[in-house]
Amino acid sequence: MGRPVRRDGGRATRSSPLLALRQELDQLQAADSPFEGQIAERTAHWVRPRLVAQIAFSEWTRDGMLRHPRYVGLRDDKNPTDVVRVRGEP
Repeated sequence: MGRPVRRDGGRATRSSPLLALRQELDQLQAADSPFEGQIAERTAHWVRPRLVAQIAFSEWTRDGMLRHPRYVGLRDDKNPTDVVRVRGEP
């Protein structure tokens, strides 16, 4: 069994899987959004779409956002171009 991971208010610590994810994302930085159309998020940090993450959530909101999203982990068995939005229950 691995060592427990300490989290401080949701921030990543040295042994956190979130820190490892951040390091991977830093290597994929992009200047522009990979999405078509205008994105309302002014403080977004864009990356090239090369990774697939599994995200657990409670439900979709009326405006198409995830409610209470939680990072589960990276999926190495999926290609980013094969990912689609799952309709219905999460």
